[in-house]
Amino acid sequence: MLAIIALLAAIVLPAIPRATSRARLEAYALDVAALITQDRNAAVRGRTQVATRVVAPARLIVSGSNGRQLRLPDDVAVDALLAARCGDRPVVGTINFFATGSSCGGVIALRRPGAGYEVRVNWLTGGVEVVAGTP
Repeated sequence: MLAIIALLAAIVLPAIPRATSRARLEAYALDVAALITQDRNAAVRGRTQVATRVVAPARLIVSGSNGRQLRLPDDVAVDALLAARCGDRPVVGTINFFATGSSCGGVIALRRPGAGYEVRVNWLTGGVEVVAGTP
């Protein structure tokens, strides 16, 4: 009897979807913030412009300084509020950092039922912060 239960558990448990926990969602938000901060620091160090690419529908964030990709799981909804223009040029799907550390700013929201976090990039300072948001 015990062997049958163990066999059923071995078959059924992997098939049960594992939803992203609140703690894991916060960790994802911190990972996104770390990647963005790394791009800001690279722009200042290299005295150049660095663009972090945000592909919200694909739940993908790509570093402009080293190409590192951060793909979020399917049960995490990603929304991005990004600038349409940066300086005198149009931009699409990026947060641009300048040699001064300033940026075009933006907000990346990560949500799942019952929890949400926002990664906010200040346009003036380029500072990055993670804020608990509305789910």
